Amino acid sequence: MPAPAENVPSISETGVVMPPPAPRTIAKNYAWRLLLADTWAVTAFSFSLLGAIFAVVGVALTLGIITAFVGIPFAILGFLFLGMGIAVGVWRYQEVQKSIEVLRTGTAVEGQIVRVEEDLYVQVNQRHPWVIRYTFHADGQAYEGQVSTLNTPGAHLQPGQRVCVLYLPQIPELNVLYPRP
Repeated sequence: MPAPAENVPSISETGVVMPPPAPRTIAKNYAWRLLLADTWAVTAFSFSLLGAIFAVVGVALTLGIITAFVGIPFAILGFLFLGMGIAVGVWRYQEVQKSIEVLRTGTAVEGQIVRVEEDLYVQVNQRHPWVIRYTFHADGQAYEGQVSTLNTPGAHLQPGQRVCVLYLPQIPELNVLYPRP
């Protein structure tokens, strides 16, 4: 069954794909997809897993009394890693939820890509992410935003190209490209 006309993206006069009116439907698993593609979130999960393992082994060794001198440092390091991993994981989850709220209820405006560069300092699965920087105007003021993606940007995401930007009117600093690369 085709989607209702109000839920279909449209094309602006300048050829930019614009989203349907808010509120837009976002898949329930989209937050997890964003988290799995987020370097900070993956690192937080790794630290949490290592922290949990170290904490359990450290507590077990400490309870063995004879091995307490090894167990106590293991437990301390484990709880430290676990705490840091959980804190970073919660932070990244909150950031993803903000992005989803922008996608769901954000106001659409046209913006422009200003720079596209490969981040050679970061490597994920033998690939470097691309950082796409863009500008847009809201309420007469210029704003900037950026998005990272492992997908090689196509011709529509090159400097000078017009793009759709979604932002929250009350907090224009919260913005995303539409469609998200």
